[in-house]
Amino acid sequence: MGLKEFVTRRIIQIVVLYFAIATMLFFLFRAAPGDPLAAYIGTGFTQEQAAQIRATFGLDQPVHVQYWKYMTNLVTFNFGLSYITGDPVWRIIRSRIWNTLVLMGTSVILAYLIGVPFGAYLAWNRGTKRERIGVVFALVSRSAPVFWTGLLGIWLFSFKLGWLPAGSMSQPGVTYSSKLAQFTSPDFLRHLILPALIQAFYFYSLPALLMRNSMLEVMNEDFVDFAELKGISDFAVMLKHAARNALLPIVTAFAVAAGFAVGGSVVLETVFAWPGLGREMVRAVIANDYPVAQATFLILAGLVLVANFLADLAYGYLDPRITYD
Repeated sequence: MGLKEFVTRRIIQIVVLYFAIATMLFFLFRAAPGDPLAAYIGTGFTQEQAAQIRATFGLDQPVHVQYWKYMTNLVTFNFGLSYITGDPVWRIIRSRIWNTLVLMGTSVILAYLIGVPFGAYLAWNRGTKRERIGVVFALVSRSAPVFWTGLLGIWLFSFKLGWLPAGSMSQPGVTYSSKLAQFTSPDFLRHLILPALIQAFYFYSLPALLMRNSMLEVMNEDFVDFAELKGISDFAVMLKHAARNALLPIVTAFAVAAGFAVGGSVVLETVFAWPGLGREMVRAVIANDYPVAQATFLILAGLVLVANFLADLAYGYLDPRITYD
């Protein structure tokens, strides 16, 4: 199977899985207890007005009709109207997508910048006390809940030391002409540092331990022994030969790291009051705002699917021995 056939097959799989997730979300939310329009209708409407509101949102139709309309609208990314505000869902979540992507992307990059060299350091010191301490530290950081490390970071760096803001994306009342202007402002970067570091601290151990294990395997290969027999220094062997070949499994871990970032963003954005998809999803679930909740779930799931797809392509590109079967 060639690259073109592999890409076509993977795209079809992603589309099928995406619509399967959408189907599951549709029926799960409608099986939830409570009236989704209770908060919107309130007590100031007559029964006739309430029935008209339900008709506006299409909730007066049979479930199979609602499902068909929902799935066909997904093709054009029409997520419907919010049950709480009545605004289009896409308008609500459009700006929050970039907020989440910036936070996730920064934390993943930091995790790799910290984890890959740290894993190489552990492999270089294999069998020593420094390696054992480093492995334990990596496992402890992976086991610490994000909400706990987030609150601890706020307490230490915001309230005690006063170095960094406690939350949000900018100072109250500050506005920007565009997202680019906001993301490049010093004030935004100060607000980004703490949540990105907390997120990176949570899953840097993944690339670190993978790098360590991969390097330990590669350093037992014959070509490493041959390079040492040629008189190449141990550090050069590790850097030019062992580390380069050990990086391949790290590429596949990118998709897993993206999944960690997506899952962690829900908790992290809530702790730091970060106006992203994760925080909006929590708000929508609590308020029974099904269209917004479904849309945020689908977008976050789509990010994970795309990350897995890109990791598959990158792995095959970096290692020509990989065949697309």
